[in-house]
Parts: sequence; structure tokens; C-alpha cells
Amino acid sequence: NLATAFVTTSMLVALAPLVYVLFSVIAKGYRAIASAAWWTHSQAGMTAFVAGGGAYHAIVGTLLQGLVCAVISIPISMLVAIYLVEYGGGTPLGRVASFMVDILSGVPSIVAALFVYTVGVATFGIARSELAVSLALVLLMLPVIVRATEEMLRIVPVDLREASYALGIPKWKTIARIVIPTGLSGIITGILLAVARVAGETAPLLFTSLGNNAWSTDLTKPMASLPVTIYSMAGSPFEDWIALAWAGALLITLGVLGLNVLARTLLRDRK
Repeated sequence: NLATAFVTTSMLVALAPLVYVLFSVIAKGYRAIASAAWWTHSQAGMTAFVAGGGAYHAIVGTLLQGLVCAVISIPISMLVAIYLVEYGGGTPLGRVASFMVDILSGVPSIVAALFVYTVGVATFGIARSELAVSLALVLLMLPVIVRATEEMLRIVPVDLREASYALGIPKWKTIARIVIPTGLSGIITGILLAVARVAGETAPLLFTSLGNNAWSTDLTKPMASLPVTIYSMAGSPFEDWIALAWAGALLITLGVLGLNVLARTLLRDRK
């Protein structure tokens, strides 16, 4: 009974900050997020002396940013994971690749941002834009997807592979038609977790993209995003803009929560 009480108390203490944060975000952000202007207006024309507008441009920028990162990260990550599991896991190149993935897993987002800024922006003259942001966030997404895909491919029964080889099916087709579909739900789970991982990142965006107050889909120019919008509006003297910052925090929280619930659901269905 004493141990049960201690464990229960520890759990409640750990949950208290999370509940408080969720309550604060919902209480301070739901009014702005329920407004039609939040979804239909941008910050175009708003200045330091004129408050108002919405976050339509930031929502579009965040969604496009996640899409671009996923398009770049998913093929590379899956190919790396397939190589590590099916071809070169025990080779020197495979060991080096696995070690580098482990290193990327622990790299802070600010380091990835500084790397892309130093190499891409300062050295090769890449403009601060959505493309530069995507390159920085790709470094954060790659290890998550690689490890998730690698684990899913490893738990696929060897019998399935051997049965396919016995029928004369080439190895590459076995991987494409049997191994990957068998672990697809777990791979999708890893992808969703990776997207949730980078959805709220702010440091890479501040270094590689200066933001934009208007709606834009040009990847070669600065583009708005919810994290940067929250960062810029949170310190505003206008109550309207502070409310928009809380609404942005609420939207990101709900988005990350939804992605995690979806990932857990897919993983549970796979089991």
C-alpha cells in the first residue's frame, strides 16, 4: 500500500505541470482560435501600431513546411533503413551510417539551424527561405524515421522473406512487396512522430527564415509559420496579438496531440 501510494503520488506530481500547461493554453487561446478572423486573415498590413489580423498565413506556412520536410525526409530515411536492415547492417558503411543516425538523434535543433545557416546561407548564399528551413528540419526528422522504419523492418518474420526467395522473387521485389507492406503501419507511426517532432521547432525557423506577415507559398522566400508567429506576438504590447500567440500555441498543441494519438492508434492496431 505504501509503494502504491508513492507511485500514484509521483505520477500525479509528474502530470500536474502538463495539466496546468494544457489548461493555460486552452483557457487563453480558445477565444482567438474560435474567431473566424483567425482562420481567414493574415498579418498583412498590421504594424507595431495596428493590432489585429489572424494566423491564416502561418497555418498555411506550417502545413507546407511539414509537407516539404516529409517529401524530402521519407524517401531518404526509408532507403537508409532498408540498407541497414537488408543489405549492409554489418558492413563498415552500415556501422558508420548507424552511428551517424545516433548522432543526429541527439543533435539539438539550434545546432541543426546553425549548421544550415553557416553552410547554406552564409557559405553558399542560399536565401533565408522555406527551403532553408526545410533543410534544417530534415536533419531532425531523418533519425526518427530511420529508427522507426529500421525497427519495423527487423520485426518482419524471416520466414516471409525466405518463402518469397523460395518462389524465385528477387530481393528488391521482396522488400517492396512483402517486407515494407508488413511493417507499413509502424513506419507510418514513425513518420507521424517525426512530423510532430518538428512541428513546434522555432530555432531553425529564426535562423533560416525571417518569417512573413502575408500569405505566401514561394519556397524560395521567407514564409510564415506558427512557431515564429507565436514568438513574435508573445512579446507584443497588444492584448489582441498576445491572444493570437496563445491561440497559435493551442493549435500546435492540438496538432501534436492529434498526431501522437493517431500514431498510437496505428501502432495499437498493428499489435
